[in-house]
Amino acid sequence: MSRIQAQQDAQMVRSVLPLLTLTLIAEEESYGYQLVERLAKMGLDVTTGLVYPVLSRLERDGWVSTRMVSSPTGPPRKYFALTAAGETAKETAREQWRLVASAVRNATERDSKP
Repeated sequence: MSRIQAQQDAQMVRSVLPLLTLTLIAEEESYGYQLVERLAKMGLDVTTGLVYPVLSRLERDGWVSTRMVSSPTGPPRKYFALTAAGETAKETAREQWRLVASAVRNATERDSKP
């Protein structure tokens, strides 16, 4: 893979990461590293360096709330839960994603037809 392709791939992941993060948190209250693991199970190679800034933005925007929970194996963990505003933001982002995905699908399928 070329350097340019790698940068494009990384940019696509970064652009959809807020939607994926909101969606996963809506399914289950989670802490940061847990989200990284869940994203990895979906096939995305993301690091805490990508996920934690997204979580900070979501918290700052009021889309997630947080609570600290003690951990039996280390320091307390900061759990994230979706707020009502976060649910609205998730649905808005989801609709935007559907429009973009549809346009990409239409363009690429048209391209591949003989």
